Amino acid sequence: MIRNVLTIAGSDPSGGAGIQADLKTFAANGTYGMAALTALTVQNTRGVSAVELVPPAFVAAQIKAVLDDVRVDAVKIGMIATAGIAVAIADVMADHRDIPIVLDPVMVAKGGATLLAEDAVAALRDTLLPLATLITPNIPEAARLLGVAEAADRTAMSDQARALADLGSAAVLIKGGHLAQSDSPDVLCVGGQPVWFDAPRTPGHNTHGTGCTLSSAIAAHLAQGADIATAVGLAKRYVSGAIAAAGGLSVGRGHGPIHHFHYLWKD
Repeated sequence: MIRNVLTIAGSDPSGGAGIQADLKTFAANGTYGMAALTALTVQNTRGVSAVELVPPAFVAAQIKAVLDDVRVDAVKIGMIATAGIAVAIADVMADHRDIPIVLDPVMVAKGGATLLAEDAVAALRDTLLPLATLITPNIPEAARLLGVAEAADRTAMSDQARALADLGSAAVLIKGGHLAQSDSPDVLCVGGQPVWFDAPRTPGHNTHGTGCTLSSAIAAHLAQGADIATAVGLAKRYVSGAIAAAGGLSVGRGHGPIHHFHYLWKD
């Protein structure tokens, strides 16, 4: 039976991130994708120039419409933009605690545009994080959620992962791509214990949408019954392949997208 996965996130018209990346990722990882939009962006590979928010009640209505009709096996939450949208999502999902939720706390776009209002950080932390099966911040996002300095080494990453888990999420994955070193280590905290996922840093600038893609791939594997550590490992392998194959695409003149269908499409 094919599993169904819902993304709740913003739109990227250039196709590299947001719900467009999520839906590609769900399909590439063997699941059926659905989407509830939180925001429309004016965006391409060179950056975000405008954002149009969807009213919180309409976000909630989209989610309810899917849940009222379709079996949902996992949910990925990405860009929420405002405190009102965070609360609206939490109010709906609080009645569906049996569905695994992967929360990717999107705060800043690859080009530097802010995608999360300041008051929304507290709302995300207080309302959505306790509902999450897994939260997947990068180093700056983890620091902002905790109100501390950014981690500069593995010890600080591990400590911050445990601190975030103490706020209520079942598990925390802090992505280490911002560390100033040759590799890109991620730390997963489950049950208070750190598990490290090490990967070489792939050179190149085609990395648009990597965070969206990773969290969506994890959600797809959770939907198919994998445990959290296995889902993270499978998702990281998929994303590494998508980054390595990104040169096969010719999309835009900025931070290009990764290749979501790298093992399906042939030249």
